[in-house]
Amino acid sequence: MHGVCEYAAVSCVAVSGCGVPSQQPNTGRVVNGEEARPYSWPWQVSLESFFPTCGGTLIAPNWVLTAAHCITFHTYRVVLAEHNMNKEEGPEQFINVGKMFIHPKWNDNCVNDIALLKLEKNAVLNDKVQPACLPQHGATLAHNQPLQLLCESKQLLTRGVLRTAGGPRATTLQQVLLPAVDHATCSQSDWWGSSAKTTMVCAGGASKSACHGDSGGPLNCEGGDGRWYVQGVTSFVDGRGCNTTRRPTVFTRVASFIPWIGEVREATLS
Repeated sequence: MHGVCEYAAVSCVAVSGCGVPSQQPNTGRVVNGEEARPYSWPWQVSLESFFPTCGGTLIAPNWVLTAAHCITFHTYRVVLAEHNMNKEEGPEQFINVGKMFIHPKWNDNCVNDIALLKLEKNAVLNDKVQPACLPQHGATLAHNQPLQLLCESKQLLTRGVLRTAGGPRATTLQQVLLPAVDHATCSQSDWWGSSAKTTMVCAGGASKSACHGDSGGPLNCEGGDGRWYVQGVTSFVDGRGCNTTRRPTVFTRVASFIPWIGEVREATLS
């Protein structure tokens, strides 16, 4: 079955009410990118500080998952239910970020490149705003497993430098199909070598893609239960560009950080 997660280790366990969009996404095997069906990825978040800086994933009504390297300002807000980035269309929700939690072992080599944002108020969940599911701790993806990458602002970390990807900025949310690359392959010396850690997910690496993932944005995978899981947080690409041969896009493996996510959320209960 195309588009369904096949895990090499353990399966996912979903929390009720996550990962089920009201508008079903187009999951055709379009490898060069396409416009996403409006509101079919209702957990997609745009992170802004004066201007759009990164992407993120809504994982609970008041929690957003993003990349640690995205947190460079003191004040942020998130935008939910946004499809066209050039104009407000009505369903958008603008919510200020109340607290930011960067993984304590994050470093500039993009190791542990993950952060949590606690929103000042809960998002209103509706047919255009829903949380994604989190994978089970330790889950891994099968080699060549199809994954869906979302993109809008084209802000990417290239070997430690945040930059804007080449080409015109998309005005609407885009998606692209990328195959997972297992760690044994991605860590080969002529691929990413020792830069690829087991706490990362590699995807792509066969050819150029017309769709560049936002830093901090989600790498989505459909589970066998029909729910969508955020398997990766967009982290970094090669200096030559996104998804070049043997240099796939690298994501933080969310399944490696489930205990940390739980600890942060539990410690901030109020």
